[in-house]
Amino acid sequence: MLLFSIALVVGLVLLVMSSDKFIEHAALVAEKLNVSPIIIGVTLVALGTSAPEMVVSAIAAIDNAPGIAIGNVIGSNVANIGLVFGATLLLAAIPINSSLTKKEIPLFLGITVLAGVLMYDGALDILDGTLLVAGFAITLFFLLKGSKDIEDELTGDLPEDDGSPVIKSLAIALVGLIVLIASSKLLVWGAIGIATSLGVSDLIIGLTIVAIGTSLPELAASITSVKKGHHDIAIGNILGSNIFNLATVLPLPALLAPGALENSIMSRDYWWMFGLSVIFALSVFVFNKHHGRSIPKWMAFPLLGAYGTYMYSLV
Repeated sequence: MLLFSIALVVGLVLLVMSSDKFIEHAALVAEKLNVSPIIIGVTLVALGTSAPEMVVSAIAAIDNAPGIAIGNVIGSNVANIGLVFGATLLLAAIPINSSLTKKEIPLFLGITVLAGVLMYDGALDILDGTLLVAGFAITLFFLLKGSKDIEDELTGDLPEDDGSPVIKSLAIALVGLIVLIASSKLLVWGAIGIATSLGVSDLIIGLTIVAIGTSLPELAASITSVKKGHHDIAIGNILGSNIFNLATVLPLPALLAPGALENSIMSRDYWWMFGLSVIFALSVFVFNKHHGRSIPKWMAFPLLGAYGTYMYSLV
């Protein structure tokens, strides 16, 4: 049990560190090879918000632990709203960009409903995975369509060229990718070992320990952005991460390890994710018209309370 716990913690730490290095230097390689900035930006956002969840879920599916893969997605989305956004609101009220209600929020709710419809029959198969990937392409199209601000934001987030040769950035990116895969393998091995030792399903470990661990980058990014005065980034961070988790991470177990889902996923876990997603969306709609177009700090308490209640229901 101790060895599995150490493996899980070490895997999480290396996972976060290696994903940052891999993403940064992969973007630098693309820049040096004159790839379109908008393509790099979109890839950077997709990987930047969901790289840990993506690799962990892929490794878990390959290792015949789809419960960890699916639990990681649903648990991360629940944690992003209840824990990450709730904790961020404790620091400051979050201003709302009114454009969110016209595009991002409807797309976010749409992909959440699509995931539920596809899982409703109690299984995820290759067709479901393909439909989720198609949903990702459609979501990305509407996010970028007619929005110069998003294009400017995406390209503005690219790392600055440090002047080093492309081979150096390529080498660092490859090392980062190797460590990313190895740390994910270590994390999944530790998670399966803990689940076996405690006599619980790998789904529970995926919904709790693994999901919280892979959500730590979002928590750090949101708190850092609020401390620097970039309050609006916090909402975009949550929306982006949850959309990409459902549209790019959930398809992995469907494509790599298609099969039946545990009954509790649709009887309990999905509805917690859906409920918190609706509360999050309603908060944006309601407080966009009232309370100075900001989500007030007191909203932290129901969000954190809901997350605590969900964790209690699992444990």
